[in-house]
Amino acid sequence: MTAQPATARFTLVISGAPYTSQAPQSALRFAEAVLSAGHAIERVFLYGDGVHLASSYAAPPSDEPDWPEMWAEFLQQHRIAATCCVASALRRGLLDHTEARRYQRPGVNVRSCYTVAGLGDWLEAEQAADRTLYFKDGGG
Repeated sequence: MTAQPATARFTLVISGAPYTSQAPQSALRFAEAVLSAGHAIERVFLYGDGVHLASSYAAPPSDEPDWPEMWAEFLQQHRIAATCCVASALRRGLLDHTEARRYQRPGVNVRSCYTVAGLGDWLEAEQAADRTLYFKDGGG
């Protein structure tokens, strides 16, 4: 009998913004490869400028890739948990329903596939994963 290879679990942290860094693009390609290889993604955590991926208001020109939309479709298709750092999101004007009510703002612009939460979610995901990879400005 042949033993099945162990499945690795990954947490991905994206801190580079779409359109100003390669981080979201590199992370998406890596995530696709991870799943294709039979591994799992525990959580995607957006931090710093990476929270711009969660914006439902991003509207790139029609001849450019829509990275926020591509990420949302990927997360929903594969049912992967995704979190935006609450401090990073608030500093950049990204609000979910809870934060919009808390700060008495009229609109919500965080896509529904993301949870806005603190670093505790990141720490939990990091502990549950075998590996954590960081995708920052410059694609690394």
